[in-house]
Amino acid sequence: MTRRLSFAAAFGLLASLLVMPAQTAAPAQAADTSQASSQATTSAQASAAQVVADLGAGWNLGNSLESNANGYPSETAWNNPTVTQAMIDKVKAAGFKSIRIPVSYLRHIGPAPDYAINSAWLNRIQQVVNYAYYRGMNVMINMHGDGYKSIPYAWLICDASDQSAIKAKYQKVWQQIGYRFQNYDNRLILESMNENFDGQYGRPTQPCYSNINAYNQIFVDTIRRTGGYNSSRYLLVPGWNTNIDYTAGNYGFVVPTDQYRSPSIPSGEQRIMISVHYYAPWDFAGEENGTITQWGRGATNPSRKSTWGQEDYLTAQLKLMYDKFVVRGYPVVVGEYGSIDKTFADSSNNRYRADFARAVVSTSKRYGAATFYWDNGVNGQYGFGLFNRSSTAVTQQGIIDAIRTGLAS
Repeated sequence: MTRRLSFAAAFGLLASLLVMPAQTAAPAQAADTSQASSQATTSAQASAAQVVADLGAGWNLGNSLESNANGYPSETAWNNPTVTQAMIDKVKAAGFKSIRIPVSYLRHIGPAPDYAINSAWLNRIQQVVNYAYYRGMNVMINMHGDGYKSIPYAWLICDASDQSAIKAKYQKVWQQIGYRFQNYDNRLILESMNENFDGQYGRPTQPCYSNINAYNQIFVDTIRRTGGYNSSRYLLVPGWNTNIDYTAGNYGFVVPTDQYRSPSIPSGEQRIMISVHYYAPWDFAGEENGTITQWGRGATNPSRKSTWGQEDYLTAQLKLMYDKFVVRGYPVVVGEYGSIDKTFADSSNNRYRADFARAVVSTSKRYGAATFYWDNGVNGQYGFGLFNRSSTAVTQQGIIDAIRTGLAS
């Protein structure tokens, strides 16, 4: 999300059995193949579960390095202060183990054919990464606003006409990022893009979805070929607009192949992660009015509670991701979740914001997904902030406590 201020192998085995000549060794051979497949799946699931557990509680440094003015990224353009080591230290001290750093490039990318990233900007991205990385945190960086039609000079547009040029530019940019971070160990995760879609909410369209799949494949191939730790690190990719239904359902999402990864990685282990976001129900989590301020079974005022998107919906959504990806060994990341401050309309709102955060974290954990809270640096009305980024003070200890409780449940 980016808002300027507030927001916003079973078939193969069956076929072999159908054509297999009658011989006494056949059933045993088939059983061994099935057992091997089962063991590989179990191993992959165990690996994915460990990755998710290692990520722990995650937090977004939102509306900073993806902020921009007239298409030029600038971390203070959307009224947040310059990111400091002290701020990141406070996030870690609050119990967060992982940090997602949204990044935009936009007009800091030079012309074809090199598409060189402005060196000062790339240096600053690396410096902010270092604030967390050298404190032992897991760090995730992405390409954030470059795919938003609402952002000036955005170019990673899935329904634009010149896809050849877009893909060439995308490959060159990720190649430069890959080389810059190739010596960072696997605590660094790279994410291909953010909430990419055609801008029309509703059922995904073609060929736009095919282009998103192509971007993800270019990303994986490019990063792997830059070598170093990039040949083995975890890479995070989204489906259509990071929407759970449109990623897990039969709408066109294709998990990238990973043919260039290090041969040292066990064959049954996945190093591709799947990204989704969770802001449901939107009328509670993000809609900027004071109507829906309560959530969950603890809500006391039915008129202030949405008619959908409660605990049962949350469970069903995370189960979709589990059944489609986690059981195949792909770690799932809820890269953003959260709800805005509506205490101006309902003084009890923060209680339900905490309930929501706790439920998202605990349900995600139960279904094998890691979570990263969306913090846009804004405190007070319509803000997602957990910290005052100028003073580094905690502003929403109740929500932080709820996240930690959800993770421990």
